[in-house]
Amino acid sequence: MRFRAADGGGPPDEETYEGLRGLLTGFTPVVQALPPDAALADVRGALRYFGRDAAELAALVRVRALARYGVDCTVGVAANPLLARMAAHDGPPGAISTVPGEPRAVTAFLARKPASGLHGVGPATVRALTTYGLDSVDRIAAAPPATLQRILGASTGRRVYEQAHGIDPTPVTPNAPARSAGAEHRFDHDELDPDQRRRALLTLAHELGARLRTDGRVARALTLTVRYADRSTTSRTRALAEPTDHTPALTGAAYALHDVLGLQRARVRAVALRAEDLTPAEHAARQLTFDTADDKSRRIEAVTDRARARFGAAAARPAAALDRGTDRSPGGGDPDGTPARGPRRWGRGGPPRSPGRHAA
Repeated sequence: MRFRAADGGGPPDEETYEGLRGLLTGFTPVVQALPPDAALADVRGALRYFGRDAAELAALVRVRALARYGVDCTVGVAANPLLARMAAHDGPPGAISTVPGEPRAVTAFLARKPASGLHGVGPATVRALTTYGLDSVDRIAAAPPATLQRILGASTGRRVYEQAHGIDPTPVTPNAPARSAGAEHRFDHDELDPDQRRRALLTLAHELGARLRTDGRVARALTLTVRYADRSTTSRTRALAEPTDHTPALTGAAYALHDVLGLQRARVRAVALRAEDLTPAEHAARQLTFDTADDKSRRIEAVTDRARARFGAAAARPAAALDRGTDRSPGGGDPDGTPARGPRRWGRGGPPRSPGRHAA
């Protein structure tokens, strides 16, 4: 299930998202959050209780989400998370797309998809498959498993083969380990100044870095989302050179994403950063370096993390986030004591998982 503002805006804010998640738990306790704009629900136990099928429950959820939060839902209903997510991704706003459970119906649904349409199949995997002429799901499904394993490796080849046949044995996991973490800054007015936007990104990167280090996680990618005055949004994602929780690396990636968008005259209402594909820091390899500045910055991070833990997030902020003697950084305040709008934390979710009847 994907959420979008009914007036054509972007994903809901954190408060609205939590309300939508609560709305889903009123139908089933098996809800997996996929912030900032999606969720996965296993509704098998709710079908008999409510006396409705999965598509009818999805329609009821959509009506309540519109009435309570002004948010529209695009819903995919299928026998497992893979098919449900693909159906939701392909559907127009407000649509409820159902994939019947019969093998022929699943085959027909998948056959029309390009290789990139399989959930979790990234550009590198698509390029490898396309090199061998496997550019569509039906061609991948027709390939022997051994061939896919030679092209992609044993684990990935087996997974892609199963996905091409609509197989996904993973369960929906409530309270799954975080796979993303994000923060958002809303400006008090439509912001035209790129320096102010970069200051906001700097503080958001510091916020994310501190959270990742506290949680013992590292990110493999970073996503920047920009919301404009007309409520439209633009998102860009950049893979990081190595899994990291290091603030300078996150800041550099955020600046690069911002510069690529070319927002010189754009009226920006909000900016958000999301650390993607989180993994435990203890499992990540770090590139060794002889750069003393890098070691020094990491030692400074450790000190500021301890200060923030003891005295609060405002105890240590980057000086570059301050503007001409006035603290206009997210989380700061004006000289008259009026607090500025600051970073807003998003919820965090994990990969889709579960056999059975699902709505994504």
